[in-house]
Amino acid sequence: MDTCQRCCKELNGSLSFSFRPRAAKSLVEKASDPSPTIKCLYCSLLHLPMLKRSAVAALVVGTILTLLNQGDLLLSLQWSAALYWKIPLTYCVPFIVATYGALTNNRR
Repeated sequence: MDTCQRCCKELNGSLSFSFRPRAAKSLVEKASDPSPTIKCLYCSLLHLPMLKRSAVAALVVGTILTLLNQGDLLLSLQWSAALYWKIPLTYCVPFIVATYGALTNNRR
């Protein structure tokens, strides 16, 4: 029976995700175990490399969408109260989509 390699929770029938190891930077690191890391849903949501990639995607896509959708208001300095929730939401959506896509591709 598989267990989460981070929290040691048994994965009998629950969602589990397989993450491949980082690429080795030197010949010494190649000697380590190249087997994928298996994690439960909670631990997968905290997988730092995936979160970093999702954050970069959200930063790039969110900035482009903000400039396209709210650029005229931002440049004219006509800030409305709605911008204070629209702009953060514009960054949250690509973050969630990128994270969902990564988890979907890594599902066992």
